[in-house]
Amino acid sequence: MAAVHVTNFFHRLTKCGRRVSCHPWHRHCVRRCMASLQSFKASDLQIERSTNLKPKPDSENLIFGKEFTDHMLVIDWSKDAGWQAPKIVPFGNLSLHPASSSLHYALELFEGMKAYRGVDNKIRLFRPRENMQRMVNSAERCALPVFDKEELLKCMSKLISLDREWVPHSTTSTLYIRPTMIATEPSLGVSPPGHAKLFVIIGPVGPYFATGAFNPVRLYADTKNVRAWKGGVGYAKLGCNYGPTVMPQVEAVTQKHCQQILWLYGEEHYVTEVGTMNIMMYWQNEQGEKELITPELDGTILPGVTRKSLLELTRKWGEFKVTERTFTMKEVMRAVQEKRIYEMFGAGTACVVCPVSSILYQGEDLQIPTKDDGANLAVRLYNELNDIQFGRTESDWVYEIE
Repeated sequence: MAAVHVTNFFHRLTKCGRRVSCHPWHRHCVRRCMASLQSFKASDLQIERSTNLKPKPDSENLIFGKEFTDHMLVIDWSKDAGWQAPKIVPFGNLSLHPASSSLHYALELFEGMKAYRGVDNKIRLFRPRENMQRMVNSAERCALPVFDKEELLKCMSKLISLDREWVPHSTTSTLYIRPTMIATEPSLGVSPPGHAKLFVIIGPVGPYFATGAFNPVRLYADTKNVRAWKGGVGYAKLGCNYGPTVMPQVEAVTQKHCQQILWLYGEEHYVTEVGTMNIMMYWQNEQGEKELITPELDGTILPGVTRKSLLELTRKWGEFKVTERTFTMKEVMRAVQEKRIYEMFGAGTACVVCPVSSILYQGEDLQIPTKDDGANLAVRLYNELNDIQFGRTESDWVYEIE
């Protein structure tokens, strides 16, 4: 939309016969907008088939993110030439200039999606346009080029179709899709990149957590480290949001014996999200109402596709109150003490829905009811999504791969 406005502005100036004079930075922005506006097209897709096909792994023994298919999608961009023709090529290493700005200044973004082989053997994506929009939002935030969302979706569909035999014949394993964009500008200057590379790699995955597909996890409510803050980039799916969480995550596992960190914010210890999940709590609020509550999207929280889907499902049911608002660990502690929490669970593409069994907070273990002694909302939501994703339930949320 910004590129359209800029184009109209310069069109009006030149139409009235005036000479356009602007700062070099503005000219650079105009060129970037115009180059981005002319998106790559799926109709220009070039395919180079691999001559060295790999054996398929056992779908029952997959480790998340370790296996990749035979092909990948690659699309290059430059500020002078714009987007180049998309290419599907044999899976392999990338060649990067050592001064590439993504390596030095974290100018990169990624997405996470899945393809599901349904009970009818059809391959489906789940709400992929939500991921495409979020990817564009992330690109705009870190000065990377934008693109036509539908064209990328078509290109990815061709990639998945080509490697369709890699999609597990299973309802517990899926094909993970990782669209990524990196700045490849060969310069150490801190500035908008003049070169970028968009690529998509895919591979079969099993459950994200080593504990299994639907086993409860223990969280460590970290009062020392902060994942995101107001005015920052917590809402975007950028690598710089994830790298700094690795060290605290290692400490949570090795020293606190927890699987994930529950990230807090501010002196009031507002609950934000879990390392790889949005967080939701089903409880009886202080007004005596049954309520599903999750932190609001205030810029510090990733707008998860699974999160959005669960909120829409539960609001459609109309069985209890559904609220997006900030809440604190003090509220959680009080609710645990008063036995008002029915259950708590994470939500995300990688884990889908994951129950929480306990939260370690300031040295105290807060026990959370789970599917064995709780309200079973997490199980119900998991089954609802699972049925849609694997084709047991028809829904306009799915996108079929031809």
